[in-house]
Amino acid sequence: MSFRICALADLEENQGRGFRTPAGEVILVLRDGQVYAWQNTCPHLGINLEFNPDEFMDSENYYLLCSNHGALFQVEDGRCVVGPCQGEHLLPVAIRSEDGAVWLAES
Repeated sequence: MSFRICALADLEENQGRGFRTPAGEVILVLRDGQVYAWQNTCPHLGINLEFNPDEFMDSENYYLLCSNHGALFQVEDGRCVVGPCQGEHLLPVAIRSEDGAVWLAES
């Protein structure tokens, strides 16, 4: 069964949004027309990245930010480039964009 996460129109360029899904808590980021999806879990401590709802990005809206210890993750591949988990990755979530919406991909 398909699960609709959100409408594409609900996402703003270079902003992170969190959603509860059957695959757990998911972060979606729209960048250059592409939607990226990551599990909302820091590889360092296994906790959510944000302290406040939908506050996932650094001050320049370029990197995903772990609010707990300041780790920065590349939106495109989830790789940590700064912080205690440098070189580790966020876990990707398989999605698809169809009919103006973002869906969990069928497994």
